[in-house]
Amino acid sequence: MGERKPVQVAIDVPLAGTFSYLTESPVMAGARVSVSFGPRRLCGVVVTPIPGVGVAGYDAAKLKCIEMVLDGLPPLPEEFLALARFASDYYHYPLGQTLFTALPTGLREPRDVRRPDRRPFALTEAGLADAPPARQKARLALWQALQDGPLTQAQAKEVTPQAGKLLADWLAEGKAERVTPEATPLRLGEAPELNDEQQTALTALRASQGFQPWLLHGVTGSGKTEVYLRLIAEQLAARRQTLVLVPEINLTPQLIDRFAKRFPASRIVVQHSNLADGERMHGWLDAWHGEADVVIGTRLSVFTPLPRLGLIVVDEEHDGSFKQQDGLRYHARDLAVWRARRAGIAIVLGSATPSLETVANVEAGRYQKLALTRRAHGAARLPDVRLVDTRRKKLAEGLSEPVLEALKARLARKEMSLVFINRRGFAPVVACTACGWTSGCPHCSAKLVVHLMERKLRCHHCGWEEPVPRACPDCGDPDIKPLGEGTQRLESALQRMLPEARVLRIDRDTTSRKDAWDEIYRKVHGGEVDILVGTQMLAKGHDFGTLSLVAALGADGGLYSADFRASERLFSQLMQVAGRAGRADAPGEVLIQTQWPDHPLYHALVAHDFDGYAAALLSERRQAGFPPSTFQALLRADSPELAQATAFLRQAREALDALDPMAQGVLISGPAPALMARLAQRERAQLVLESPQRGALHRLLDQLPPLLDGLAKSHGRALRWSLDVDPQDW
Repeated sequence: MGERKPVQVAIDVPLAGTFSYLTESPVMAGARVSVSFGPRRLCGVVVTPIPGVGVAGYDAAKLKCIEMVLDGLPPLPEEFLALARFASDYYHYPLGQTLFTALPTGLREPRDVRRPDRRPFALTEAGLADAPPARQKARLALWQALQDGPLTQAQAKEVTPQAGKLLADWLAEGKAERVTPEATPLRLGEAPELNDEQQTALTALRASQGFQPWLLHGVTGSGKTEVYLRLIAEQLAARRQTLVLVPEINLTPQLIDRFAKRFPASRIVVQHSNLADGERMHGWLDAWHGEADVVIGTRLSVFTPLPRLGLIVVDEEHDGSFKQQDGLRYHARDLAVWRARRAGIAIVLGSATPSLETVANVEAGRYQKLALTRRAHGAARLPDVRLVDTRRKKLAEGLSEPVLEALKARLARKEMSLVFINRRGFAPVVACTACGWTSGCPHCSAKLVVHLMERKLRCHHCGWEEPVPRACPDCGDPDIKPLGEGTQRLESALQRMLPEARVLRIDRDTTSRKDAWDEIYRKVHGGEVDILVGTQMLAKGHDFGTLSLVAALGADGGLYSADFRASERLFSQLMQVAGRAGRADAPGEVLIQTQWPDHPLYHALVAHDFDGYAAALLSERRQAGFPPSTFQALLRADSPELAQATAFLRQAREALDALDPMAQGVLISGPAPALMARLAQRERAQLVLESPQRGALHRLLDQLPPLLDGLAKSHGRALRWSLDVDPQDW
């Protein structure tokens, strides 16, 4: 029996640090192991083998041994472990939970995982010499097909359904073997000609050496994706891999189709949460083992290991979907930048409306900016934006007369229109005209939204549902009415007002099926739709060629939100959705209904002046001391009772005050209720920690988890707390 040595193992439990176990044989960092943890058997990842150290200094009687090394796969690569360590340190989240968040579900269990051998089959000399008799038709057909060269299992099954058993038999008999396929020569599909701005951007990106973040700031329809494709082609030619991050699952089908047509011989792997666990794991493993050339995915794919990584692209880098809102609250864009720095490669952040954080990094000289100021399609230009003043206009189901007339004109010209309202459902609330009752959620500080087709009231925050009442629950008056408009109500109204129009609604209710977006694209590009009605889903990167009119409704609510980021988000959202119009030959027009036509945000939209409005917002943020001029963290607590959450945070503040945060350059505010004070029957409050120096904030945050763990125990299991570094939602 060999000398037992200690190793540190990260486990998926909500506890800081790693755990010591003993092993009798050397175990490399990154190895997946099966360990006993309390009464449970769990999967762990070895993070520090501590070479040359025995059990001296350890109480061997108190240390358990590793039960088994799960060696169906090699140890996880160092680049993956380093990224997980950084994410754990920066977001102040347990390393074990960070690692297991980053792993596919299939690798989180204490069981061996082996990659399926997908190498093609070839006949050996013995197999070539042993021709099957003519009466064995399936065997002969497969044997003859293999005469022309190796076949994959899928290709062999096209020859005969019996291929699986036949090949297994021939492998056992030595008549067939697995062979390593030769590298497939790069083939490129047809590419459009670049305009001078695209060519200038591409030339600058090609000349980039080592780590360099680039902002590709291109107006909607300017051809940013074509620049990405040209860069990726060069990575493929050099046998390097590319990671492409996109904000939403619904963007991937269109993007994958375009990538597949451009790179028909390259292996493209998709990673997002809608994939089956097995499908996601096998794609992840292929990427790790260098067999995927391009990985396209949503935020979690930032952790995908890529041994030949040469380029990272973050498309729509401004999008809030890159920020995880629970568990490990990471921002995929920021982790991608760190990953590019460590790998010494370029990263391209693309957007028509960059985040203010990225704009500030450009101003500070940390990022380089490339601008695409006009649309790539020769005849296309930016749409004309007009404001429809609704202060003295009567609206029909939320639609003004100018908007209705514009829709009719597009219908007559057989052009497509988009009616945008960022509220799904039939109406935001039901109200009683007699006593003023409104349909509030019993579990959240939010209103229940009317979903008329299902005759349900539904909370879009916690998922609570109840039937639409026939009378007011408070006073019994039957005259209750839906107030305001949602996508369902607009869809119904347009079908009634324009009966000849083919209306298609796009929101989370209509796109929940796996193949929903494929069906939407088929209808849109097949000319089966006259009017789209949708939410912010339609503001993100979609290219609907014949769409010439966008009408934006109900935007004013974002102007005076308590969230300081609301105006930035509204401007980005409206600019993005406006960019869907006029991307082909038909000129585009955007109509924005508003009761505040003199607001600077709308003036900037009319002028397509992103740079001017971003500069004004940055100036406001500096004066107010908000990010990106400062760095923030939110300490949140939630409990069935607000008093308990607030008491916990008050104690946390007292403990922090004892550390003299002002001397460390950190300002603490609160506790105060969260903007959504009640969610899913739990009351929420928060402390805000902020500093003009990132390092100062993190030095204080480093001391926080041990303090909080002790305080939380005194409040029992009903209380939960979390720390959100660089928060995006309040």
